[in-house]
Amino acid sequence: MRAKAIGLLSGGLDSNLAVKLMLDQEIEVVGLNFITPFSVSIEEAIRAASKFGIELKVITFGEEYMEMIKNPRYGYGKNMNPCIDCRILQFKRAREYMDKTGASFVFTGEVLGERPMSQRRDAINIIEKASGLKGLILRPLSAKLLPPTIPEKEGLIDRERLLAIFGRKRDQQIALAGHFGISFPSPAGGCRLTDPNFAVRLKEAFDHDEDGTVDMHLLRYGRHFRLNTGAKVIVGRNESENEQISNLAQEGDRLLEVIEFGSPVTLLKGAKDEKDISVAASICARYSDCDREEMVKVSVEGISPICVKPMDDGQLSEFRIGSHGRSGSRKIDER
Repeated sequence: MRAKAIGLLSGGLDSNLAVKLMLDQEIEVVGLNFITPFSVSIEEAIRAASKFGIELKVITFGEEYMEMIKNPRYGYGKNMNPCIDCRILQFKRAREYMDKTGASFVFTGEVLGERPMSQRRDAINIIEKASGLKGLILRPLSAKLLPPTIPEKEGLIDRERLLAIFGRKRDQQIALAGHFGISFPSPAGGCRLTDPNFAVRLKEAFDHDEDGTVDMHLLRYGRHFRLNTGAKVIVGRNESENEQISNLAQEGDRLLEVIEFGSPVTLLKGAKDEKDISVAASICARYSDCDREEMVKVSVEGISPICVKPMDDGQLSEFRIGSHGRSGSRKIDER
């Protein structure tokens, strides 16, 4: 009977190679992917699972994940990325699924020294112990640089057929993918929490108690501004973003557009008074196709259109979140 293993599958280069190495040792593989408000996409994981002919289990993180993001025990990386705490949570769920399905161990595409926060030796030890998977996490790409795992000791895995890749360069992985005939979307996976601009938006949102699902999705789209009253303005940058922003509007929000000119969709959240509406309309007009020196008419959901002049860039910079504008006060550890 073949041994079964749970493989964390992002669909990127490293996780593709890890799956291939396990299948070559006749291990029955079940892929595991995690959806968070900050995931870039699960499409590559779906493609990889289909290509290898393996089952894919998708787990969506909710409140527990958000609490971890706001208060990580092991702190943040360079941006808003609590990588150690995130991996612990992922491996805890992997442990639960491993027990549920009768699998013998968990494996990942992690490479020792590749990621500065979570793929150091000390971090690996912390993660394994905290997740309840000590000795049960196999890292096929770097296994020969690490102590033998339980599946290796028990003969489920041939250690001699595993690799000893180290560091951030991915030349060896790319060459190996070519040897195996494996295509991949890009060498790395994706998490918005490592993006500096997104991190600024997220910190600022947390500082204003905006941590709901819709709030998190809105961080992906448009230009973001914070008014003096605490109201938020989000301006679409293209048709796709205009559609997404419109779809994410909630009860009490107002959508604005300049009339008779090409205009972005602008979302106003938490307006306190008529001045907030006027300021949001002026920001909307600034990004429309109108003459910046002329008064224009702006439609405002729920009330009659108003006339405003496009905001000048100097004033605009006072409200902008990020890009040398406003930012949150939440501290991030530089690690």
